[in-house]
Amino acid sequence: MDKVSQDCPYPGCFFCVMKEGNPSKRRASILKFFRDLPSQDDDGQVLPISGLWNTAMAHPNDPEFIKLGIFECMSALIWKGLKNRRWLSHDQNIYIPYYAAHIIGSYTMNMEEFAESAMHAGVIPPLVELLRGRLTWVEQRVAVRALGHLATYTNTFPAVASHGEILEVAIQLAMSSLEIVYSHFYQYVDRRLSYHCDLLTRGMGGVEMESRKAEEWASQLQCWSLQLINCFAFKPEFLPTICKPEFLIKLPGMWGGLVNENSPAGIGLLRTICHHKIGRGSVASCPGIIEALINIACSSDDWQYMAIDCLLWLLQDPSTCHKVIDKAVPALVDLAEITTLGDHKKLGDTIINVLQECLQSQGTGRSSLSSRTKELIEDLLSSRQRFKWEKNIPKEDLHIKQAAALVVKLEGNSLFSSGNISGAASKYSEALSLCPTRSKKERVVLYSNRAQCYLLLQQPLAAISDATRALCLHNPLNRHAKSLWRRAQAYDMLGLAKESLLDAILFINECSQSNDPDLSLRQNKVPDYAERLVKKQMRAAWLFREAATKLGGVHREGEAGDMYGQDTDDSEWETASESDIGNDGRDEMGDDDDDDSEWKNEGERKAKYEKPSMKDIKHGFNVQLTEDEP
Repeated sequence: MDKVSQDCPYPGCFFCVMKEGNPSKRRASILKFFRDLPSQDDDGQVLPISGLWNTAMAHPNDPEFIKLGIFECMSALIWKGLKNRRWLSHDQNIYIPYYAAHIIGSYTMNMEEFAESAMHAGVIPPLVELLRGRLTWVEQRVAVRALGHLATYTNTFPAVASHGEILEVAIQLAMSSLEIVYSHFYQYVDRRLSYHCDLLTRGMGGVEMESRKAEEWASQLQCWSLQLINCFAFKPEFLPTICKPEFLIKLPGMWGGLVNENSPAGIGLLRTICHHKIGRGSVASCPGIIEALINIACSSDDWQYMAIDCLLWLLQDPSTCHKVIDKAVPALVDLAEITTLGDHKKLGDTIINVLQECLQSQGTGRSSLSSRTKELIEDLLSSRQRFKWEKNIPKEDLHIKQAAALVVKLEGNSLFSSGNISGAASKYSEALSLCPTRSKKERVVLYSNRAQCYLLLQQPLAAISDATRALCLHNPLNRHAKSLWRRAQAYDMLGLAKESLLDAILFINECSQSNDPDLSLRQNKVPDYAERLVKKQMRAAWLFREAATKLGGVHREGEAGDMYGQDTDDSEWETASESDIGNDGRDEMGDDDDDDSEWKNEGERKAKYEKPSMKDIKHGFNVQLTEDEP
């Protein structure tokens, strides 16, 4: 380079190099900079590295630096930090291995040819050392991110897999990452490393922001570890290592928390495992995992379809069908009304076809159905035949059936208002038997009404079943506000915090968009009963809750340790089902005049939980049954 800025005291300064107007000289200077940087001990090296970090994030598909040796430079800098602790502790060099690994991950995120260049540049061995924890969890996070990208591609996966310890380390990291971040950063506020705090907040926040970002980064550390494992799970030879019961049973609970939006986390890995016969055998034999899959399948989780896929594949495999069928069928029957879920078209038809195959194969050794399971499948198939039959009957006859169902529903409403909850549930069941199967909006109402009856009767499993059916029938899917709220309450009764939380949040979201005066948020205020439930479940489903329970609460100098999720005033966090909320006079049955209703113009699982009283639940709901309900 012929010219250096008169204001810059550093010859060969990277920022001055980038200002060079002559393209040929600029490339030559950048090449020299990347070649010389690892051997230099000058102060201020972190500045150009942080500039490269910004560039890599903003332009990850730009090939210029790839061709000029950035991967070789970053690899050498990581090795320098690992081998020369004196250099690492000097000036601000402690930041450099983090930035170097992050840069590698950004440039290998999208482009396979970049990943191949990185592999040939020797980035994998130093990344593996960071993954093993040679520095801290912060560097582990960016190392597992970069290795996950490199393992994604066909041509670079063998180089990653050749380091035999990577898979075992990733599995251990997925299981222990939350505890690591909690104990090494979150728990002891006054012991937090300053460079960790700076990286987390970019110097823009205090203790609270540090804690929030630490939770986000802990989630990413776990989810990126699962992504790396997922690359191995596509290869059957690695499944024996992955499919250990102590790891499999934890996967459904690895969901990333509310800070995770884009990663399918544990359920995504389970879905990949269930692609393979050996994986299905391990999953089907793992105690508790089928129940966890059912809870995800019958929830408003973004990755609901993945759990459904797992259950269907397990049923289609003759070697696993008999192990899961009695548990899976009740949930899948509830989900059979789904039309489209994500990229899955006619998912309900697929569910019905698989269940029909299970029924037809009974006695062939593939499955042994209990009488209850057989009855559920036969009822589902009869309902499908009924739907086809109704297409051919005159409209007048359908209107008669609708009117009859309406009369019975109103009788159920009256019984509910008088306190005869069991009688009301029976009437709603009768109305469902009369209501045409094509009248989906009315069936949503009836299932949702009966779900509330089951809640009052302390039958949360039945309530979940009916609320799920209502949500599957509703258009759009999983967006019927009152059914979301009922299912959130039922999951709360069973102690399923995550499922309850997701439904409660969606309920609030639907209320904010609703034109229904009973649901719409007045002055954008979240209903008190919903806010209470969300707060309770956020604490119960807190990402660090298990670690905090095991290791103790958060400590600050001069303060006693308190675990997040505890409060001296427990009443502040009680749920709507535990509190005595005013009911706005809506305990009685009344019509809502729902514009969507076609009738508006037609005149063996047990769980321990603390049972609220019927009065408390009725007050706590604070909304009418559905379109015309208590």
